[in-house]
Amino acid sequence: MFMEAAASITSGSLIAAEKVEGTNVYNVAGDKLGSVEEIMIDKVSGRAIYAVTSFGGFLGMGDRRHPLPWSTLKYDTQKGGYLVNLDKAKLEAAPHYRDDSQFKWTPEYGRKVDSYYNAPSFRV
Repeated sequence: MFMEAAASITSGSLIAAEKVEGTNVYNVAGDKLGSVEEIMIDKVSGRAIYAVTSFGGFLGMGDRRHPLPWSTLKYDTQKGGYLVNLDKAKLEAAPHYRDDSQFKWTPEYGRKVDSYYNAPSFRV
């Protein structure tokens, strides 16, 4: 009950995490690339740091998960989704992991993701 209430009262620049999960991700040409599967949040600051996205259907990548630095996503109110400045080649070469693997997120992996997208690292 509380979860439903929190999701229904968000407005302005605030949004409940459950509403972000499943939100479509588009490239700047307007093509739907996939959707947000999870949000990675910094435990200390409470800031969203990464959106783990699934791009399987459009690019034929199967069950690959691509963490995108939150700073690479721009919300488009007209599309009701996030825009990223990525083309297929850049996305295919991006850091990713498989859904079925025993993947473990490490600080080094986060730095690799940040470096690939030329995004500022969230930890100094």
